[in-house]
Amino acid sequence: MSAEKPIKGGEFIIKNTKPENIFTPEEWSEEHKMIAQTCEEFIHKEVVPHLDRIDAMEDGLMPSLMEKAGELGLLGLSVPEDLGGMGVDFKTSLLATEYLGLGFSFSVAFGAHTGIGTLPLLYYGNDEQKKKYIPKLATGEWKAAYCLTEPSSGSDANSGKTKADLSDDGKHYTINGQKMWITNGGFANLFTVFAKIEDDENLTAFLVEADSEGITLNPEEKKMGIKGSSTRQVFFNNVKVPVENMLSERQNGFKIALNILNIGRIKLAAGVMGGAKGAITESVKYANEREQFGRAISKYGAIRYKLAEQVIYTYVVESATYRAGQNIDDAIQGLVASGMDKEKATLKGIELFAPECAVLKVAGSECLDYVVDEAVQIYGGMGYSAESSVERAYRDSRINRIFEGTNEINRMLTVDMVLRRAMKGELDLMGPAMKVAGDLMSIPDIIEPSDTPLGNEEHMVDGFKKAILMVAGSAVQKLMQSLAKEQEVLMNIADMAIWTYLAESVYLRVQKKIDSQGEAACEHDIAIAKTYFYDVADKIAKSAKDAINSYAEGDEARMMLMGLKRFTKTQPFNPKAARQTIAQKLIEDGRYKF
Repeated sequence: MSAEKPIKGGEFIIKNTKPENIFTPEEWSEEHKMIAQTCEEFIHKEVVPHLDRIDAMEDGLMPSLMEKAGELGLLGLSVPEDLGGMGVDFKTSLLATEYLGLGFSFSVAFGAHTGIGTLPLLYYGNDEQKKKYIPKLATGEWKAAYCLTEPSSGSDANSGKTKADLSDDGKHYTINGQKMWITNGGFANLFTVFAKIEDDENLTAFLVEADSEGITLNPEEKKMGIKGSSTRQVFFNNVKVPVENMLSERQNGFKIALNILNIGRIKLAAGVMGGAKGAITESVKYANEREQFGRAISKYGAIRYKLAEQVIYTYVVESATYRAGQNIDDAIQGLVASGMDKEKATLKGIELFAPECAVLKVAGSECLDYVVDEAVQIYGGMGYSAESSVERAYRDSRINRIFEGTNEINRMLTVDMVLRRAMKGELDLMGPAMKVAGDLMSIPDIIEPSDTPLGNEEHMVDGFKKAILMVAGSAVQKLMQSLAKEQEVLMNIADMAIWTYLAESVYLRVQKKIDSQGEAACEHDIAIAKTYFYDVADKIAKSAKDAINSYAEGDEARMMLMGLKRFTKTQPFNPKAARQTIAQKLIEDGRYKF
């Protein structure tokens, strides 16, 4: 890594990154690979053979699997060594999450326990609370759940009605209320419960032991997918909680919820990559084995198109996820070096990159949905049968666009967080936006096609960013205070930002690989990057055009639309040949190996 000043969260829109300043999956160490292998072997040995039993909610099976994962240290990867964990860095925890993402419902139970179940306590708990509970959670002796959502409060989490009343002697709080969609609810030993004290504006968090008197559970929810994941409603009827079990400070619960969701969003992106790679492998295996009209269906162009698109989407999201993971690690290390406590530094480092976490949650969940949908299509009728692995993958995938905040909420959050930082002076958006607006009045420079492998794509990244700045800047000026209500425009801008972040990430990854290994070793990587850019340029142009036409008209609209053509221009390119190249490698390898 160079000594260049580290990029801030959300700053990718206005600042370019050099390839040498990102982390790529090609750089995993042998130790990283051993952790990944341990996770993969655990899934294939302990989980995959029992998927039907897991989905049937066989009594005690999921808790026993969690305990086996705990014995291997997988539940304590992010837990400091002095509390019984391994204390790995953030991107390593993402890697483990990716490989455990092959575990269908198990990966949901694992993610809930190690993420929203354990991390609020780890990052916000006092020493006594952490010493009491964290070692048990790290080994799997105890399992954790997170009680936030209520029947009337989902995305608007702070509107929850669960109440916590302080006793007259000041020794305990009495909690009354109802929580729903509680993952691991059926076997958790420890709940993190969010409630309001008196007429407080914000929630407060409490650590509540599951065997406390007054806690009752509804039967397991019947769900479309992730059937093996325990999902229950939890009722609190005069449940007494010692005052020392308040987590952090009064009214700090909403902040805890938001910060833990940031972690959950990027962890979800990592987990779905594991699922996507698994579904791609199943797709190509079936395509190589299934014969129609006298030859394997993997020889047909329509199937090869699907296989290549599965790979492109997954490779691109992977590039962006580990880029952000390293950014977060760098931010954490910088904060620790400045004297901040490790847990606080971790929270702050992740919070700094909250826009990227939201971007990746959307991109990852929609990537997996695309991949499993095409997997079912490649399987044909067999893909619709419960006997196929892809049928379960298809059903299980759907929840990811709802988990950790719906994709619609995350899209709007992406724009909102960046604009708020600009208003606080933390990001200079208006300066670059004004410059782009000025450039629209000037004669455009003639850009000659590049003779380097990704020279055109490097230039296109700049154009995509100018398109975002042009649309966002003009929308802010034109709509002002009403912009927050213009959800369609916000979604357009968010999509432009998401696709630009993914495009820049894949460009940086492949360019770094070219710089280190040479062009000849990167044929398939180059094909992936160039195809993605070729396709996404039109998507960015469409979203920008939709936004512009919704609030601008006349000469103003015509000028921006002319600028948009410049900013999203592509060079001639043969996407069919590139996809054939990508698909051929996948077919020859017989599994995802990029």
